[in-house]
Amino acid sequence: METLQVNMINDIISDSLEKSMTYTQYRTLVSELTENNSTTGPEKTEALANYTALNDRRMKRWDKTVKLSEDAKTIVENSNRKMTWLVLTESWCGDAAHIMPVINKVADLNDNIDYKVVLRDENEALMNAFLTNGGKSIPKLIMIDNDSNEVIDTFGPRPSVATELVNNYKAEHGQLTPEFKEDLQRWYNKDKGQSTIEDLLKTLA
Repeated sequence: METLQVNMINDIISDSLEKSMTYTQYRTLVSELTENNSTTGPEKTEALANYTALNDRRMKRWDKTVKLSEDAKTIVENSNRKMTWLVLTESWCGDAAHIMPVINKVADLNDNIDYKVVLRDENEALMNAFLTNGGKSIPKLIMIDNDSNEVIDTFGPRPSVATELVNNYKAEHGQLTPEFKEDLQRWYNKDKGQSTIEDLLKTLA
């Protein structure tokens, strides 16, 4: 049964990879959606279109400003494993806007890492295979060994430090308030992608 399940997941991943795009193509898509006041996904509301436009600006900023330390660069550059990093996302997702440019900066340092992007709502089987606490949380990064097709690790929907902040707040208040979500955005801005980089480095060690 376990082997059957692994084979099913491999088939699902393979199908999604055929529909995947590069990070550059994804960035172009989000910019075009912003120009057309639209969004990815089946639900085309003004609110989601506004989030997409906001995220386009966020990603432009992070694409320019995310920095890795020399030690971090060395760890990434020395990884010899040929991998595909497949991310599930949607253009309206606030966490994704802060995280995806950081993943790209890391992947860019090593030709062994092939960074691919798919949309969550167009890849339901893949999303259902990689739920977070039963939810379709994004962004979700799936790390695949290219030689064995084995899923090595996953990351997301948030770096571990942010996950702890979210879990603690939920435990105390029952749900995430708009005020907390604003605080979380400020945390991302202050962190500058470093917590995401640290989590990704652990998967390469």
